[in-house]
Amino acid sequence: MTLPLNPAMAATFPPPVMEARRWLAGAVFPPDRPLLNVSQAAPVDPPPMALREALAEAALHDPQAHLYGPVLGLPALREEIAAQWSAAYGGAIAPTQVAITQGCNQAFTAVMSTLAGAGDEVILPTPWYFNHKMWLDMQGVTTLPLAAGPGLIPDPEAAAALITPRTRAIVLVSPNNPGGVEYPAETLAAFRDLARSRGLALIVDETYRDFDSRSGAPHDLFTDPDWPDSFIQLYSFSKAYRLTGHRVGAVVASEARLAEVEKFLDTVAICPSQLGQIGALWGMRNLGQWVAGERAEILARRTAMTGGFAALTGWRLLGCGAYFAYVEHPFALPSDQLAKRLVHEAGILMLPGTMFQPEGSPEGQRQLRIAFANIDTTGITQLFARLAALPPTTLS
Repeated sequence: MTLPLNPAMAATFPPPVMEARRWLAGAVFPPDRPLLNVSQAAPVDPPPMALREALAEAALHDPQAHLYGPVLGLPALREEIAAQWSAAYGGAIAPTQVAITQGCNQAFTAVMSTLAGAGDEVILPTPWYFNHKMWLDMQGVTTLPLAAGPGLIPDPEAAAALITPRTRAIVLVSPNNPGGVEYPAETLAAFRDLARSRGLALIVDETYRDFDSRSGAPHDLFTDPDWPDSFIQLYSFSKAYRLTGHRVGAVVASEARLAEVEKFLDTVAICPSQLGQIGALWGMRNLGQWVAGERAEILARRTAMTGGFAALTGWRLLGCGAYFAYVEHPFALPSDQLAKRLVHEAGILMLPGTMFQPEGSPEGQRQLRIAFANIDTTGITQLFARLAALPPTTLS
């Protein structure tokens, strides 16, 4: 007997990073050509020692670190985010407008659960972050693809043309995953105005804001005293403090919205990880200079990527920033087949554009995402040497 399966779940594509890891089965990587894994946007090193010591201290001596906590997160962490964000963005954010989640993916699913149900619509620019698309598919929410324009910057006017009575939200990611591009402040403001005029939510995922190449605030959305009526920000502590395994994210939204988010979080996780929150709070209070150094290193790798593609024949760099380069390859093979071949023929694991575009998209067939933050400048040099050595005749 076959047990029932939710049709929406069955129609959702498999997790792309896990799918790519299966391509490694049977592959052999000699010592002189080790695997270059640029598939997943995650720090490969643990948090700095001082942060690990703070976590150990809490685990050993703070009884509260092992108990249930408030559903919306530790008050001290919510207060710290509100204070630092208010200063950084030049706006007014109250602690009651902040919620802590088990990573930024949960922040997205929690917020989206309050906004859209089966049969509703949400606008996602393409190339999109695949986990956003997966959640919408699981919930029976229709995704309206918004093709990004030149420089992978989405156009608010094009988005306006997609809106129907069933549309509930527009989702943006800046700095972008997978494209790497940083959306101009005026673009975000235009999307905010569009969302407000049409009664929609504008969700901006700023997971990679700590690695933005620009100085100062990346946008002025929080300076609007009425920001809570249409704007929702998502954030992750995973990248800034290397807390990927502790799963700590945040939502900044109106108190009324967070009252609904609380229902979701209480049902799914009861509360965020106490140790993860303690680590995030300690990092916010003590690791400003360390994060600045991490940002400088990522920006150096970005420079190496842009220079490498400028000298690589046939390839085209579509976007580059934060953790990612998004590129167009010169081969006849579609990207999903090419990515598998690159594992064995070049010792490179990267994700194909087909994972970031609607099914059947011709653009996706030509595109690849490279998570360059996972390799240092030496690794980047090796990456370009291997790409340059690929024989066109074997990849056709």
